[in-house]
Parts: sequence; C-alpha cells; structure tokens
Amino acid sequence: MIIVTGAAGFIGSAVVAHLNKQGERDITVVDVLRNNDKWKNLRGLDFDDYIDRDRLPDFLHNRKNVRAVIHMGACSATTEQDAAYLMENNYRYTLNLARHCTEHNIRFIYASSAATYGMGEHGYEDDESQLQLLKPLNMYGYSKQLFDLKARREGWCNRIAGLKFFNVYGPNEYFKGDMASVVFKAFNQINESGRVKLFKSHHPDFADGGQLRDFIYVKDVVHVIHYLLEHPQVHGIYNVGSGKARSFKDLAQAVFNAMNLEARIEYIDMPESIRDRYQYFTEARMEKLKSTGYEKPFHSLEEGVEDYVRKYLMQGFEHF
Repeated sequence: MIIVTGAAGFIGSAVVAHLNKQGERDITVVDVLRNNDKWKNLRGLDFDDYIDRDRLPDFLHNRKNVRAVIHMGACSATTEQDAAYLMENNYRYTLNLARHCTEHNIRFIYASSAATYGMGEHGYEDDESQLQLLKPLNMYGYSKQLFDLKARREGWCNRIAGLKFFNVYGPNEYFKGDMASVVFKAFNQINESGRVKLFKSHHPDFADGGQLRDFIYVKDVVHVIHYLLEHPQVHGIYNVGSGKARSFKDLAQAVFNAMNLEARIEYIDMPESIRDRYQYFTEARMEKLKSTGYEKPFHSLEEGVEDYVRKYLMQGFEHF
C-alpha cells in the first residue's frame, strides 16, 4: 500500500494520477475536505480508500502492509499568519509521520519548500550541512525548515527524502486562489481582459517583469517523486526545480504564445507591504538530485506552459 497525504491538493492529486498511470491501485488517499472544490481532484483517480488527515495516525498503527508514505499534505499558503496552526499542521504532523515511518521501515517522502531559502542570501544549494544558515521570510517557510532541521538532527536524512519545491505550476491547481501559479493567473487575466499584469521592479538590477524565478511543471515534479519511490536507497533533502531561472515577462510571453495571441503586458506597482521581502531571484541547484542517477529532462518554461495551456486550460480541463 502507498499512502498519499494532501491527495486532493495540487501536487498530491497529480502524484496519485501518475501512480495510476504506472499501474498502482493499492493507494490510500488522505486529506481534509472542507468548503472548497479540491475534492474534484479525486474524481477519476483509482484508489482503495480515503482517510481524513486526523484519522491517519490510528490507521497507520493498524496496518502492516504500508510500502510508502508520500506526504504532500500541509498548509501551503505563504501568507498564513497563524503560527500555532502552521507549527501543528506542517511541523508536528510531519514529525509524527516521519517517526512512525522510520521506526517501521516505511519509505517516507515529504514536501519541504524553496521558501526555506528566504532571500537566497546563502544561495540555493540543497546542502543539509548548511540548513541552519537559512532564514525563511515567512512562518510557512520556517515551519518547513524546522522539520528539515529536525530530520537532520534525528539522523533521518539517511533514510527519508525531502523535496524543496520551487514555483510549481500545472493542472489541478484551480482551487488555490491567490496561491495559484502565475501561469494560471495569467491565462485567466488574458481571457478576461486581453492582457497580463506584472509587478514593476523596485530593484535597480532588474527591469519591470525581469524578476526571476525557477518555474517547474508539475509533471516533472511527479516524475521526481516516482523516482524516489522506486529508489529507496536515495535519501536526503533535494531541490525540485527546473534549474533555470526565468523572468515573469518570459512566462507571460509563453502564455500569450500558447494562446496564439500578441503579448500585452501592463506593469503595476508592487504593494509596499511586500517590497522589503520580495525575492528577485530563485534558481534551484539540481546537481545533487542528478548525482543520484536521475536523468529525465525537465520541461523548459515554454514547453511546460504550452502543454498546460493548450491541453488543459484552453480545453476547459482543470485536472491532471
């Protein structure tokens, strides 16, 4: 049995869909379904059972046939202000799952975050010996970093696999609201107004729309997760990005191109409340993952956006 937490969410549902394509059916999905539409991500997926997040610990203790736990469930809102909630939901819950898995020899793969890198003043090297140097900019990033540090302290990095996701985009993210990718937002802005709004730069080294991010297609993410599932000897904390920083202007242009439209970009002022903690550059160092033998190439920004826009968004298909 494979357990996938956050299975109705963006990445979690994509993981289950990918596992189904690989012939996996003995899957238990875990999530918290409330007053949003993410339950729709479960439609079309083939799994054995659904468990509410709070019932998972008891469920685990009564099962002897669990092969792996793929833990994608967490509060992913970088704007969440409730520190106690983040510590309980993102740190403590992950800690309890990891402890159970390490004690029972169950493969544990979990979502960390590139938000742990903060402003990137120490670079974007996924070096576990440097974890303590990182200074996340928000409580979400800190809740993720705290578990990374705990995993290292407990010696679990020699047994489990953590993934620092960069800017993921793709099908199944429609319910995320403000946390949806810029690709998704740009597509909808173009449909509504014919143009895309991007932030002006407030940094002398970057032009308007020239702020750089590492954007990665969700289809590449699930291939990495499946690789780690099939190679339990690979352990540690790894970046998951394309390895190539691209500008928001490049992204907007890619969306217009995928829609066969001429680019129309409007630059707007960045809110003052975020100017002093705005990241102008992120780029995953991917050498560590590749050194384990991972060889599958990642989509370029243009390839990923074209696939997402033409095969899903323009067809009215929201799901993986």
